[in-house]
Amino acid sequence: MGVLLLVRHGQASFGTDDYDVLSATGWEQGRLLGAWWRDRGVAPDAVVRGGMRRHRETTEALGLADAEVDAGWDEFDHLSVVASYPDLPPGELDRREFQRVFELATARWTAGAHDAEYAEPWPAFRGRVTRSFDAARSLAGSGRTVAAVTSGGVIAALCAGLVDPDADATTFARLWGRFNTVLVNSSVTRVVVGSTGARLLTFNEHAHLGEGSITYR
Repeated sequence: MGVLLLVRHGQASFGTDDYDVLSATGWEQGRLLGAWWRDRGVAPDAVVRGGMRRHRETTEALGLADAEVDAGWDEFDHLSVVASYPDLPPGELDRREFQRVFELATARWTAGAHDAEYAEPWPAFRGRVTRSFDAARSLAGSGRTVAAVTSGGVIAALCAGLVDPDADATTFARLWGRFNTVLVNSSVTRVVVGSTGARLLTFNEHAHLGEGSITYR
């Protein structure tokens, strides 16, 4: 039985000119997870990551080398999705207000009624994430461990599909939203891969973080 370790990137740089850069906290979160794994003998046989800078830097902080880059693991363009929200408040948004608008904007995106307004509609996002997940599953093989360094929206989509493979579009979108809002930076979600397919084993593990190191955005 193989295992996929889905790793959310460390904290990025919210509110700066370039969000796609790990903050000092994000680097520390990655180093803490890497040390946690080494202390427990966790050594992935293969590593894949998205093509974003925060994915690369998290992989470096973990101390993992020779990662295969697959843009299918990239996050959706959350800034574009938020900018497309018709009731977007003017001016800069603080963290609390941004989260409120983010949840409304992504609910509109996942509803699928306005696909023409988005550079990457919700069905396209789901499709590419699924394809990359299937490729990583094939790497896992019997007894192999594969780490995938990615983003919260990607992990949430995979978890929604694993929890309820037969979910209709509305249920899937609701599950995605629930998973996506609680994912911790540098958390690990474990998926086992066996003869009957992939199964969600654990979600959002973050015991490697001290209380002061836990962030969600």
